[in-house]
Order: sequence, then structure tokens, then C-alpha cells
Amino acid sequence: MMRGIISLFLAVMLAFSAGADRFRSMKIMKEGDFMASPSIRLGSDERVILSFDEWSEDYSDLQYRLIHCGPDWKPSGLLESEYLDGFNIADIEDWAFSSNTFVHFVNYRLELPNENMNPLLSGNYIIQIFERDDPDETLGEARFSVTEHSANIFGGVSTQTDRGLNTEWQQLELKVVPTDLTIDDPYTRLRVDITQNNTPYTTTTLTSPSRVEGKEIFYSHQPELIFKAGNEYRRFESIRTNYNDMHVDSMRFLSRNYHVWLTPDRERASKEYSYDQTQQGRFLVREYNSTDSDLGADYLTVHFMLDAPEVIDADVYVEGEFTGYKYDESTRMHYDYNKGTYLLEMPLKQGSYNYRYVAVPRRGNRQPDPSVIEGNKHETKNEYRVQAWYRPIGGRYDRLIEDVTF
Repeated sequence: MMRGIISLFLAVMLAFSAGADRFRSMKIMKEGDFMASPSIRLGSDERVILSFDEWSEDYSDLQYRLIHCGPDWKPSGLLESEYLDGFNIADIEDWAFSSNTFVHFVNYRLELPNENMNPLLSGNYIIQIFERDDPDETLGEARFSVTEHSANIFGGVSTQTDRGLNTEWQQLELKVVPTDLTIDDPYTRLRVDITQNNTPYTTTTLTSPSRVEGKEIFYSHQPELIFKAGNEYRRFESIRTNYNDMHVDSMRFLSRNYHVWLTPDRERASKEYSYDQTQQGRFLVREYNSTDSDLGADYLTVHFMLDAPEVIDADVYVEGEFTGYKYDESTRMHYDYNKGTYLLEMPLKQGSYNYRYVAVPRRGNRQPDPSVIEGNKHETKNEYRVQAWYRPIGGRYDRLIEDVTF
């Protein structure tokens, strides 16, 4: 079913499978709130919007299903009838062709909850996308959360940490106050997860509070509350093809589409902190002259350049929500020994992008580390997402009682 004007969406915690290169720009957001995490209140009229493109001359017969998960994004094991009102396979009926673009694509859009599917329980949910003729082959996944809003979470961030004052760390203090439920044993029944800038590998888990005073549950001076400070994200815009936008050095049409060369970046670990108001890694699809950017924004080949010495025993990747936090050949930079620079070209839809460079060790735990290139500056304006989970006695799943960002 083709549609008219649609809105813009944000990518977060989602990815397509390796064999689905024709799919691009998958993004999910809370409807009407670009800066919010993809989380909605159970039983409310709030919705999440999922959007993605397929590089194709015609649309595909795509379907989707929902998987209910616990805090670690593993399936909860509940029956579909327990967590879902409706059938758990439905068609993606809302699609439209691109308009006046050099790269032709089909844009798909999905709203949840809808008349076919309505979550009945709080928790994390995975949307799995597949073709009708091959339901066992998942082409892509997106994630969102449903909260009961049965507690309040208060928190603060300080550069006065247990590891030093105004150095390379930031430390949180939290307070959870149940409102519409009684937590029988917060020392064993309550779990709190914290994620910095919606980046999956930063998530830490608190399994026991520091103290409890009446209904107020406090978390302070625990190692899990200390985070590397990081640095502000880098930014560029590619909203037009007749003008070099922010952080764009040059642009020209080659073969079948426009190519954009970004202004060369440099390492910032050894530099002083410089404030910049960013979107904490998010991106926004936008074409300045289009009434519907999801259909009118074209795909450009973006050339990243990092002027820095080669990092020994590690690979350097471009990271942001637009990469789906994948660390593979699509995001890995290649070192040019003649120029002394890291290079990467990547097809990206026109818009505004936040990004940073991370080093991933070739051996060991391969934990991505932005500080090698970007540094850790205590002044950085980070965003912290906090989820509180409660498993009552005899409960068969973890209830997401609140999900906030500050």
C-alpha cells in the first residue's frame, strides 16, 4: 500500500543481516520525539515507528513478528498469547517508492502497537523482519521497550568520582521509588541497567542497591556507576547537493550518484576539550528541499578521512547509530600508508549525522574503545539511559517498571 507524506525517524540499536545488503537506513524511534529512546508506556497511546529502505526497483513481500525478551535481550520463553494481543505474523503494508533520487529505493514503514499486534506485557521487544516465502531467514531486527511506569527514577551525573576529581571519568547516583507496586526484596528482586549514549557495549548492571530507606532504593559509590567520560560526537550534514554543508570539504557527481568528501578529522585524545552540542550519536534523515525526506533524500557515497598514526594491533571503525553498532567491513577504516590516514567510504542517506572513531583490539575481548582516538574528557555531555527491572516471587519474566534517560 503506497502512502502520502511520512515523518522522519532515528536509528538505534538495530541491524540487517549480512546477506541483506540491499536493505539500508533502518531506524526506529518513539513517535514524535526524536531525542527519546524507543520506549513506550504499556497501555498508553504511545507508539514506536520503524522505517527502512530497500535498494530495489520493486517492493518485496515483507512480514514481521515480535519476540518478547528480558533485560539481556534474550527471549523470555513466554507463549506468544501471553505477551501479545493479536497474531504474531503480519504484513508490512506501508511502503512507497523514492522520489527524484539517483539511487532508486523502496521505503517501508511500520507502527507499533497497531491493530494486528499489541504488547500485553512490559519488557524488551525485538521486531524481526523476513520475506513471506522464507520466514526462517531474518533479514533484519529492530529493538524497542515497553515500560509499566510503576516507579520513578531520579539520578545525577558528577565528575567527582571514586577514581578522581575532574579526570577521565563520570559517576552516577540513582534513586528508584516504586509508585504502583511493592517490591518485596529489592536486594535480590530488583535489577538496574545503565547505558551511555545508547551504545550497547557500555551497558552495566546493578544487581543490589547500596541502601534502602522505606520505599526509596539508593544506588551510589558502586563500580558499575562509573563510566569513561568519552568526548562529544563529531558531526556532519549532507542535506543538499548544491552546497557544501557542515564538515563537508567537497562534493561531486560520479557515475551514478553524488560523492561527499568530509573535512579530514584528527585524533582528539591529546587535545583540549571543546564543547559541541550534539545528538549523542543519533542521525536524522533530511533533504532540505523535500516535503518528505524519507522518500526524497538520496543516497550519497560519504568519504571519511582520519588523519592519525596507525593504531597498533587494533582496527579503527566509524561508529554511530547509523552504523547499527556493527564492526565489520562496512564500517572498518583502511589505513593508507602513503598518506598516513585512515579512509572509509560508505553509502548514507542525506541528513544530519553524529559519529566517532573507535579502536577494536584484534585479540582478546575485542571491546570497542573510543578513547584511543577521541579521548576521555570529564566535561563531555553524555546521555544515560536507566532501566529498572523487577522479578516478583514466582514471576516468570522480568517486569520493566521504568525506563528513563537523563
